[in-house]
Amino acid sequence: MEKNNMAKVVTFGEIMVRLAAPEYLKLIQTNAFEISYAGAEANVAVSLAHYGIQTDYITCLPNNPIAERCIMELRGHNVGVNHIIRNGKRMGILYLENGSNTRPSKVYYDRENSSFATIQQNSFNWDDILHDANWFHWTGITPALSENAASECLKAIRTANKLGITVSCDINYRDNLWKYGKTAQEIMPDMVAGSDIILGNEEDCEKVFGIKPQNFNAEHTQGNVDQNTFIDVCDQMMKMFPRCKKVAITLRGAINANHNTWGGVLYDGNKLLKSKRYNITDIVDRVGSGDSFMGGLIFGIMHYGNDEKALEFAVAASCLKHTIKGDFNWSSIEDVKNLIKGDVSGRVKR
Repeated sequence: MEKNNMAKVVTFGEIMVRLAAPEYLKLIQTNAFEISYAGAEANVAVSLAHYGIQTDYITCLPNNPIAERCIMELRGHNVGVNHIIRNGKRMGILYLENGSNTRPSKVYYDRENSSFATIQQNSFNWDDILHDANWFHWTGITPALSENAASECLKAIRTANKLGITVSCDINYRDNLWKYGKTAQEIMPDMVAGSDIILGNEEDCEKVFGIKPQNFNAEHTQGNVDQNTFIDVCDQMMKMFPRCKKVAITLRGAINANHNTWGGVLYDGNKLLKSKRYNITDIVDRVGSGDSFMGGLIFGIMHYGNDEKALEFAVAASCLKHTIKGDFNWSSIEDVKNLIKGDVSGRVKR
C-alpha cells in the first residue's frame, strides 16, 4: 500500500490478546477460542494504515511468542512498531462472547499487571517519537490502567502541544478499569485540556466532567438525533476545554444484538453536522466500531479538510467495521467511498 508521506499519526495505548468464543457460543460453552489482537489505539492505527497514512503505534509488550506474533500482526497492517518497548511479563487479555438477537455481546477483561499497566515512568522519549508526527491520538482507557500509564500519556499530550501537533482523544470512560486509587475525575481533565478533537457521548461527559445536557431526550438511543441535546453538551465541553476545536459523538440505535442503526454528529462551536444514518442488520462484530469511526474521522479531517466529508467518511468506515470479524477494520478507502455513494447491495465485485 502506498503511504501518504505528508502525514504521520502516532497512537499510544495497550493492545491485548482477544479470545473470542466462535460463532454465537457463550464463554461457558466453548472449548476453543478465535485468537486475534485488540486495543482502542491500535485499532485506530490499523484503520489509518489501511488508508495509506503513516502510523506509529506506541505500547509496552513482554518478550514472549504471543507478543511477537502481535508485533507481526501490526507490521502486516503497515503499522509502525519501532518505538514499542519490551518489558513486563504478560499481555492483557480480552474475552469476547458474541450476542445474538435479545442476548447482548459481553466483554471480559484480564489486564491487571500486564506489561503496559506496569510500565515505568520515563519509559518513552516523546520528543523523539513525535518529532515528525502531525497527529497524536489517545483514549481514556490508557490513563485508567495505571498511574504511570496516565503520566506517560500526559507527557505525550504536552509534548505534542509543544510541537504544534494535533491531539485527539476518545473519552472512552470505563469505570471498572480505574482501580489504582486515582479517579477519572481527577486525572482526565488535565489530559483532555490538551486535546484539539474530542470523541465522546453525553454519558461520558456527565460521569467524567459533570456535564449534563439540558432537557435531555433519550430518543437518540433508538436512532433519533435530539440536536439541542448534543449542541448543549458540545458547547459545555468546548467552554470547559478551550483548546478543543471539534467534538464528535457516535449514535447507535440498538434494536437488538444483530440489528443496529448507526450515525454520528460533529460540532465545531457554530454548526452541528449530522451524518447519514445506516441500518445495519446481521452484525458480524461491532467491537471496535467506535475506534474505526475515530480512524475514519482523523483520515477525513487530514485528507479532505472538510468537516462534512470527514464525518461521512468516519460513519461509513465504522459502518463497514460491523461486517468484519475482529477489532481491526480492514476496509480500504475505496470500500468506504463506495458505501458513501450508496452501494449497499452486497453484490460480488468482479
